[in-house]
Amino acid sequence: MTSLLTLTKIQGKLATRTLDGIIFGIGMPVCVLLLIAVIAGNSAANGADYTFLDSSFASLLAVGICATAFMGIPLTICDYRDKKILKHFFVTPVSPLIFILAQFIVAAVTAIISAVLVTLVAYLFLGYQMAGSWGALIGGYFLVMFSMYSLGFLIASICKNLKIANVVCTFVYFPMLFLSGAVIPFELFPSAVQKVAAILPLTQGIQLLKSITLNQALVNQPLIIGYLVILGIVAALVSLKIFRWE
Repeated sequence: MTSLLTLTKIQGKLATRTLDGIIFGIGMPVCVLLLIAVIAGNSAANGADYTFLDSSFASLLAVGICATAFMGIPLTICDYRDKKILKHFFVTPVSPLIFILAQFIVAAVTAIISAVLVTLVAYLFLGYQMAGSWGALIGGYFLVMFSMYSLGFLIASICKNLKIANVVCTFVYFPMLFLSGAVIPFELFPSAVQKVAAILPLTQGIQLLKSITLNQALVNQPLIIGYLVILGIVAALVSLKIFRWE
């Protein structure tokens, strides 16, 4: 446990030296929230009984998860594999597994900080009031995190080096970010785009979080929960099976 805490602290300090995670994982969702509030915060979302601000709150909670899952975890692990750092852990008291666990903790803390800042800004400055249950929202949030982080670990396991990981993460991250409704309200997409975007797991996760924050019944909620759980478990198991330390 001491080794894990020490390594997590070190990895956390290293993470703060690269501004990408801070800008895209923490700063961007807050900026998008303020932008939505200024442009259309009090406007009804396509004639619905809730505003764009109400609709976007749950979506922006997932931005930090998306950024750390697809631009944080896989790129860091592949970078350390290229530099033989993972291999070197075999001759130290700290196992490579503890190193990877530390990466997940740092990523999760970054995503949680992002979610907390979005919540504070929404409540303190924009007058937002959530209609749903906080307990259900927290549970749904960590379910989405589990499934997305498992996919990020799968990318890290499949990609042989950092160059390949950069390409794969780019093609996964940006469609997941912009088509899932994370930063652009899903209601603004044409129906054809919505049907395509519904395939993305983050889209389903955001729909689950949105149904909770808006306190609206979601007909296929059990299917979404089952989908995210199975996806997370399968991706994690496959990742562990094919993962290579060097």
